[in-house]
Amino acid sequence: MERDYDIIIIGSGVAGTTLAYKVASSGLNIAIIDCREYGGTCPLRGCDPKKVLASASEATDWNNRLIGKGAGTEGLLSIDWPSLISFKRTFTEDYPRKIEKSLFEIGIDTYHGQAYFENENTVAVGEDLLRGVYIFVATGTKPRKLNIPGEEYLTSSEEFMETEQLPKRIVFVGGGYISFEFSHIARRAGSEVVILHRSKRPLKGFDSDLVDVLLKASRAIGIEVHTENPVVGVEKEGSHLLVKTEFKTESHTGTHTFIADMVVHGAGRVPDIEGLELENAGIRVKNGAIEVDKHMRTSNSRVYAGGDCSSEGMPLTPIAGLQAGVAAANILDGNLAEADYTGVPSAVFTIPTMASVGITAPIDSKEYKVVFRDRSGWYSTRRTGLEFAASKVIIDEENDRVLGAHILGPNAEEAINIFAMVMRLGLKASDLKKVVYAYPGICSDIVHMV
Repeated sequence: MERDYDIIIIGSGVAGTTLAYKVASSGLNIAIIDCREYGGTCPLRGCDPKKVLASASEATDWNNRLIGKGAGTEGLLSIDWPSLISFKRTFTEDYPRKIEKSLFEIGIDTYHGQAYFENENTVAVGEDLLRGVYIFVATGTKPRKLNIPGEEYLTSSEEFMETEQLPKRIVFVGGGYISFEFSHIARRAGSEVVILHRSKRPLKGFDSDLVDVLLKASRAIGIEVHTENPVVGVEKEGSHLLVKTEFKTESHTGTHTFIADMVVHGAGRVPDIEGLELENAGIRVKNGAIEVDKHMRTSNSRVYAGGDCSSEGMPLTPIAGLQAGVAAANILDGNLAEADYTGVPSAVFTIPTMASVGITAPIDSKEYKVVFRDRSGWYSTRRTGLEFAASKVIIDEENDRVLGAHILGPNAEEAINIFAMVMRLGLKASDLKKVVYAYPGICSDIVHMV
């Protein structure tokens, strides 16, 4: 069947559905396509279900670290993993149906199947050919191919969150946020956990000084973190797996073998654009992602792209929504809107949480004023029973502007939004004291961070 549409959306995640809802009232004829369940990564197999698992981990940790401090159940509280997974599914099982139903109710046609470009304005899905005046691509990411022997034995983060029984020994490949978040969950659920990272510095996108503190916190609860240990192969031996790594010194190259019951892929994700046949539409790819300009427009003026599959912005849910809003405005009103990434924070939901916004700089920077605080002895840290906390704020003294903030510790995921707001609104660093008193729970901490 051949159909004509004003707008065709490929992908029903945060970017795709955000654009769909923004253009739905325009009176245009709209279609949306997905090859998987409607809803995308964040609500179904990413951020949202992960936070359900993390919440259980936080609850047990609160209990256990306050034993002997006036609270906590005697004897360490543990996670009931099977019931936690069942609880997690209550958030995900019905979500695709609800999303698809809501799209249908606002007049958007829904299609299922792998979409690909026939030409510059035509998308094929199954036996249907859809022609669009405009097309928006929002297909997200997928796990990076590691191209190592035994890669088929790796468990994806999605599969990890569906595991009915958590195994005793888990190795995480890669030292990014996925590995750190799930390792903190798994360790508090009773598993022995190892993180293997190929280079010297894990969590590369975050401030190195705060990462060092998080490493201490991770190792303190028994998580082994091995840097400069790239995984070169995985073998199956009976009921367990052998994870082979390679290390180099000045004098020789050696290997290590780690024994595991599960090996989790946490070595990064790449844009999921394979199979779209972008070349048929004249759409350029840059560093493995769809190349877009500041208007989210691709090299084909009919086609826009946003979210994790595009070349601009960090792979974050708020960025996906932001880019979709820009693309929607430009499709409806001409290319006047531009994406502004100022003051978009990110967080690693470990215990404690690490949150970040803006630039980073070394403590001894000659260019900026850098305020580093060891917060381990602060009231807000001690009252929660945590041992590790720190912050770093980067200020341009000439203009009195906050250029970056990095927080590890209690309420980090909330406190970072104050700094993000100050940066996004163009306020001065001295304005922080005026802003934070609206947030009595964290105002004292923020005032003492700068």
